[in-house]
Amino acid sequence: MENLSYEVLGWLFVAGLTGGFIDSIAGGGGLISVPALLMAGLNPVAALATNKASAMFGSFTATVTYARKGHVHLRDMKWAIAFTFVGSAIGTLLVQYLASDVMTQVMPFLLIAAALYFLFGPKVGEVDRHHYLERTPFYLIFGLALGFYDGFFGPGTGSFWSLAFVAVLGFNLLKATAHTKVVNFTSNFASFLFFAFAGHVVWIPAGVMAVGQLLGARLGANTAMKHGASIIKPLLVTVSLIITAKLVYDDPDNILHRLIVDVLS
Repeated sequence: MENLSYEVLGWLFVAGLTGGFIDSIAGGGGLISVPALLMAGLNPVAALATNKASAMFGSFTATVTYARKGHVHLRDMKWAIAFTFVGSAIGTLLVQYLASDVMTQVMPFLLIAAALYFLFGPKVGEVDRHHYLERTPFYLIFGLALGFYDGFFGPGTGSFWSLAFVAVLGFNLLKATAHTKVVNFTSNFASFLFFAFAGHVVWIPAGVMAVGQLLGARLGANTAMKHGASIIKPLLVTVSLIITAKLVYDDPDNILHRLIVDVLS
């Protein structure tokens, strides 16, 4: 990676900037940054590890930006941080040894369900609503599950967290997005630690993309706070559907991929 040209590093910076912007609003920034790293010549595990190293700067910046405006209180998130860290650490350790085939089969259906929930619920996320779980059991269940998913696989984690905060805790979309950034940073940081310890992080592209992530996340968080649900909801739906399309397209053995091929043929 020491042979990366300035042109390639420039494109990686742009990928980090764009990914940080999108990720701070709706999640899914890895859709841009991971393919950019693969195109730069990194192997899949190195690309995932390097993306985590840079993405944690974006999620941290977004977290601080939202917290300063009072949309999330970090003291109330201690159990979310603890459980998400544990889940992400387990997922990151396992992904280095196990295949993620089951994830690629199930995730498109869950992402479509998330998109439909936000798309056809016109009042969803506009105001706080009744919660169905208290926060501690919520953070135990979803922190471990989504932390594991983010460490093991990753695509759509932000959409799943936003959906959980809105549907289960009754948060409005801006509040859900702010809280999502806290757990996103936690899982990114946990994954980064274990990937770095295993020697998978490529530091030069990670540093370049981290600068882009910092700038993009700050801009994205401010945009979300300015426009609220009017920008967060369409971006969540769009990102969820794009991730679904990419997962299905990239995996010929996926159930939806085979079904689409059968219908078109």
